[in-house]
Amino acid sequence: SIINVETIDSINILESTYLAMNDSINESESDLVLIDGIQFKNTTNMKYKCVVKGDTKYVNIAAASIVAKVYRDNLMIQLDKEYPMYDWKNNKGYGTKKHIEALKKFGATKYHRKSFLSNIIK
Repeated sequence: SIINVETIDSINILESTYLAMNDSINESESDLVLIDGIQFKNTTNMKYKCVVKGDTKYVNIAAASIVAKVYRDNLMIQLDKEYPMYDWKNNKGYGTKKHIEALKKFGATKYHRKSFLSNIIK
């Protein structure tokens, strides 16, 4: 599930994470969903279990984590083709020194969270 920057800015990153997780659960045909972490705000009727360090304990959590990372990395590579000055192909969206310098020099794109930028660009 992908949550757009406007939603993230309006409800915050944690609530957006829960929203994405619930969207994904709604697509599931499982009887039980394993959540990697200590908490989850379930808005579905799906049964779930939070598992601390779940990616080290369950192969399906580890696999889901890898799939999500590869998918996100590929999105960052595509964004880098459109906006190479932000070095997304290398930083994968993390606020590295080079990325922050590019934000200060070129400003933000429609893909940057305003809530993140308020701490960087003054």
